[in-house]
Amino acid sequence: MLPDLPGVLSAAQVRQTVEWIAGEQYADGGLPWFRDGQLDPWDSVEAAMALDVGGEHERARAAYRWLAGRQRVDGSWAAEYRAGVETAPAAESNHAGYLAVGAWHSWLSTGDEQVVTELWPAVRRALDLVTRMQLPGGAISWALRPDGTPDDLALLTGNASLFQALRCGLALAELTGEAQPDWELAVADLGTALRERPDAFADRGRYSMDWYYPVLGGALTGAAAEDRLSAGWERFVVPGLGIRCVDDRPWVTGAETCELVLSLAAAGRTDDAIEQLAAMQHLRHDDGSYWTGFVYPDDARWPVERTTWTAGAVVLAADALSGASPASGLFADPGALPAAGMGRNTETPGWLAGGAGTVHP
Repeated sequence: MLPDLPGVLSAAQVRQTVEWIAGEQYADGGLPWFRDGQLDPWDSVEAAMALDVGGEHERARAAYRWLAGRQRVDGSWAAEYRAGVETAPAAESNHAGYLAVGAWHSWLSTGDEQVVTELWPAVRRALDLVTRMQLPGGAISWALRPDGTPDDLALLTGNASLFQALRCGLALAELTGEAQPDWELAVADLGTALRERPDAFADRGRYSMDWYYPVLGGALTGAAAEDRLSAGWERFVVPGLGIRCVDDRPWVTGAETCELVLSLAAAGRTDDAIEQLAAMQHLRHDDGSYWTGFVYPDDARWPVERTTWTAGAVVLAADALSGASPASGLFADPGALPAAGMGRNTETPGWLAGGAGTVHP
């Protein structure tokens, strides 16, 4: 069943968007921003998750296989590829972590344990690297230096994404029966840093992602999530258009708006979430793709590109609001299982049952 939100985004429109994403994928499984454009691991996973929501499971698996086949020995990926070749070699922690989210999402979507069997070695290497990049105080370095040591800088958005990635990795570990106590310690310390140590992260508060990502990644829940979302609302939300990427620029962006939708849905603000998903539909193209952003004083699309990850964020947001796929609850609760209880693991692991605020080693 496809997501269907009458008056906002129909199942037929979701299908068209998924088909557009599929059409940008290469025959070898690589899933770039758009044909002949760059590919980065994080955005490729976001687009692949949308393929799974749309029932294109083999295409999603092909995208994950492409990534697994290009993982480096240390567990990292390059920050950018073009035509399958590394074009930006930096090893960034958020790129390493996100395959875990895609793999868990794929299992929730399909119940196919072969997906987990195939991807687990790459996920394990990647999250082992992430934990090695953890800094004193719990935050995780944004990247490795050329000598292979972690840089001292930590980014809030990337760390919030890694909080989700580690929790999804632990869910996969539970499924495979391979306990990962180092990851449990890492995610507990990271959660504390995200909730209590703002000075552990670089000051990038003008970016909307730093506003909502602690909610999106699951580090903030309940009243803390509500307070966070309310605090930034006036700075970032442009009524009828979506949200600004940065608070001092008249530029709304589709992916950030849809990630806010996911955050609002996770926080139980469904009406606000639906309103924001509806607001960003002005970015939709006739073929089902989505423009990246819009500079509203100039009535201009910018950048002049339509990206698979923007389209992917739309599909994931629609799924979270409609509850259409078995993985629709992923952002509200990474440990949530399909109603039918697929696979061996039919109960939420104990370390996940208490929610993001009560993860214990």
